[in-house]
Amino acid sequence: MNYEGVREAAEWLMQQTMYRPAIAVVLGSGLGDLVNEMDEKDVIPYAQIPGFPVSDVAGHADQLVFGTIGGREVVAMQGRFHYYEGFTMKQLTFPIFVLRQLGVKSLIVTNACGGINENFAPGDLMLITDHINLLGNNPLIGPNDERFGPRFPDMSEVYDRRLVKHAKDMARSLSIEVKEGVYALFPGPCYETAAEIRAYKILGADAVGMSTVPEATVAKYLGMNVLGIACITNMATGISKTKHSHAEVLAIANASSKRFCCLVGGILKNWPDLNA
Repeated sequence: MNYEGVREAAEWLMQQTMYRPAIAVVLGSGLGDLVNEMDEKDVIPYAQIPGFPVSDVAGHADQLVFGTIGGREVVAMQGRFHYYEGFTMKQLTFPIFVLRQLGVKSLIVTNACGGINENFAPGDLMLITDHINLLGNNPLIGPNDERFGPRFPDMSEVYDRRLVKHAKDMARSLSIEVKEGVYALFPGPCYETAAEIRAYKILGADAVGMSTVPEATVAKYLGMNVLGIACITNMATGISKTKHSHAEVLAIANASSKRFCCLVGGILKNWPDLNA
């Protein structure tokens, strides 16, 4: 990753907003309504930010939203970038590098995905406990700049156990049922075949999707605390009795948005002291 390019984008953003949040949220397809919970917002389109790519996927607004939730400063990525769009791994994770330079220490990364675990159902929220990268690529491949992070970062706990516990406690207090599981990254843009899903199930995946892992990997590399929340929008191929469509994904994500926003809002308002 180009350090100077990252710094240029971060310094440009510092001139556009007075916010210096320690927490960022990446909002997946159909989950962008969280920004409606934010107060005193500064909205900055990706197209205006130096070096930021722009997505054309339905359900992504393509903007950074700075504001407060429960008095806590937060920045939300309302829309993300995907490998299947033709972006390089460096391009689609560029925003995470920039957020870290802005002072973000913790990342909540969310997505809409397919359920492999047959105890799940469309509309369920799943806390990600680990992931499997099935992409055959990694955002950290290439020259390493030690100003960002180490050459060989540890990935034994990508998703912070303290934040998973905090999310579970918050869900319980809000009477919101949550699942837990392993998320598998599939390149897309086609949905998976039934044979692929059978293989992923053997590998230990509970859900499958086309995002999240690159951002989480980079965030961990940069020393950030990561919490992953997936919205199960459909059951995967061979488990589902119907064919897949992006419209179906967005419809279920939108229907789950109220519970999702309630949970994430509660998590943010009661954010734990991770230095304790």
